[in-house]
Amino acid sequence: MIRSSNLIFFTNDRGHLLENIIYLELQRRNYQIWIGKTDNLEVDFVVRDKNGYTQYIQVSYSVKDPITLTRELAPFDKIPDYNERLLITMDYENDSHNGVKQVNAIDWLLNK
Repeated sequence: MIRSSNLIFFTNDRGHLLENIIYLELQRRNYQIWIGKTDNLEVDFVVRDKNGYTQYIQVSYSVKDPITLTRELAPFDKIPDYNERLLITMDYENDSHNGVKQVNAIDWLLNK
């Protein structure tokens, strides 16, 4: 959100806003948080809880477009371990893509 005088402008990039919301919630949940890199691909968040449990998280506003879904899943294919992988979106579908759990962001935010 950008303020100019009494006018408020919201960014059109809902994906980055959702990513910031997820990041803040991960901090609130006291996770250690990193950005993951594998080859030239990026995983939005690599997180570890206080018990040492690691998760990989990608955030996208929507993955209804097959090209977007492919792009968001690509970094997971390069990770050699079997830690949990989440794709958090605003889509209502809670699917699984080759072991990657797709969850609705609101559901994820409301559940620990």
